[in-house]
Amino acid sequence: MTTAQLTIVIILALTFGFFVWGRVRYDVVAGGALCLAVLSGLIPSGDAFLGFGHPATITVGAVLILSRALTASGAIDLIARRLIPETPRPDLRIAGLGTLAAALSAVINNVGALALLMPVAIQSSLKAKQSPALVLMPLAFASILGGLVTLIGTPPNIIIATFREQALGTPFSMFSFTPVGATVAVVGVLFVALLGWRLLPKAVRERAPTEDLFDIEGYLTEARVLKDSAANGQQVADLEQAAAEHDVSVIGVVRGGRQVRVSRREKLRTNDRLLVEGNPDGLDTFIAELGLKIMGTKGEKSGFGGDQLSLVEAVVPARSRVDGRTVESLRLVHRYGINLLAVARQGKPYRGRLAKLQFQPGDVLLLQGDADRLPETVATLGCLPLAERGLQFGKGHQAWLAIGIFAAAVGFAAAGLVGLPIAFATAVVAVVVSGILPVRDLYEGVDWPVIVLLGAMIPIGGALQTTGTTDLVAQGIVAASQGAPVALVLTLVLVVTMTLSDILNNAATAVIMAPIGLAIAERLGVNGDPFLMAVAVGASCAFLTPIGHQNNTLVMGPGGYAFGDYWRMGLPLEIVITVVAVPMILIVWPL
Repeated sequence: MTTAQLTIVIILALTFGFFVWGRVRYDVVAGGALCLAVLSGLIPSGDAFLGFGHPATITVGAVLILSRALTASGAIDLIARRLIPETPRPDLRIAGLGTLAAALSAVINNVGALALLMPVAIQSSLKAKQSPALVLMPLAFASILGGLVTLIGTPPNIIIATFREQALGTPFSMFSFTPVGATVAVVGVLFVALLGWRLLPKAVRERAPTEDLFDIEGYLTEARVLKDSAANGQQVADLEQAAAEHDVSVIGVVRGGRQVRVSRREKLRTNDRLLVEGNPDGLDTFIAELGLKIMGTKGEKSGFGGDQLSLVEAVVPARSRVDGRTVESLRLVHRYGINLLAVARQGKPYRGRLAKLQFQPGDVLLLQGDADRLPETVATLGCLPLAERGLQFGKGHQAWLAIGIFAAAVGFAAAGLVGLPIAFATAVVAVVVSGILPVRDLYEGVDWPVIVLLGAMIPIGGALQTTGTTDLVAQGIVAASQGAPVALVLTLVLVVTMTLSDILNNAATAVIMAPIGLAIAERLGVNGDPFLMAVAVGASCAFLTPIGHQNNTLVMGPGGYAFGDYWRMGLPLEIVITVVAVPMILIVWPL
């Protein structure tokens, strides 16, 4: 092993270690790895940032923007509401929702597809008087499977296609992935619909559908200010010290039957009702200390859900504005005008002090705010509402126009009339010029950490080849499997890629494994396409953990899943995928 090969191996080992550790965001890790590779002389400084102009990076960014345009136009709602099945049978609902999720994920970002269908899935489960946990994990898995079907369905496919063009002269086309990907997706959706959901723990499957994530009465108390209360005549600011001592917050004041906006200078009057949030012990002590009188029962109308204010449950996605932040640092009340009433993590209410809580992906937040502004504020925070949304009226013409622009871009690219990056970049310009996607929202749909990851990892993948490291790894694998059938080696590549994808980002996995797969094929003297297809399938199939794919994380809180619940359905699914994918790859792409 040469010095250059040893250096790139050490850099990759450190990169993978930080990816698995998860304490540092993967785009930062990838950027650091790129800098190390440049400083080590593995990548010429003039080539350091070529990955950001790489066709794969441009295409991924354009597809993400077009996905947002299709969503904003109401096109996806238009399709979804006509196809969602209403049935009490979990298998039929999972089959219907899963099929729709897979179909949408074939043409739009799979996170966006899940975000649109998750509220519908929850509502359909509640109508059927069944736990949403029965359908949410299968729905997440189906949305991931759908990305296998087309070139634009998932970033790994785009990376593999672009790598093939650089290595072999021509890229995979729009539907090169379809025979294998569609077969795997259909079998996978059938598996999760017919058997997969039955493998979830019994406690998860039998959870009562009316079991709320939040017992609001356990967090909120209405207390009336009496004439002789210590709080009478004081400003809200005067109560902050006592509130902090007992880990409670005054989040609202009801006066004369109407809720008034909380101001630190607001003077309290006799018969004002304070809306106080905190744990039960802290609430009781705070109210007793100020001489307040507890008001209301569960059956009595409360002040925190009136005409002016509303409540919404929303889930925290990875890399959203609130991910990794605390309530104190976000200043939700002063900056956004909303109150955080409660948090649920892994299906259980968080009982600690909310002000110090650091948000994690998958957390479900109970937010209170102005009824008109709350949906927009939730979107600004980057959270996904768990309430079913109505169809966006007055946007029917935009929906069909967005579908037409998207279809035209796909058609021109599939026919080879124009390159994929140009086709989709032109479509992006078209949706902006036509007013489907406002300029201010142009970049909101772009997953920038993924773009940075691709821009940084693509040159590192190139360094693997230029240093001869991919050939070295391929030689080792071929030597270890000497005498074994090529089909077995192909299976090994698929399984290794799938395993890496369960703990690493799927795009990074594709960047690293694509050159290794092709090098193995060259060592064996066989066609490289089956090995590239195996990498494409494996990189997109991460079902063992909630951290393997963002969609797995998104359903963790709303479904009430534990970390160890995923492998129960995910491991058999990955085995089924392997059994189905390898023969299909060999049939469609002979050795």
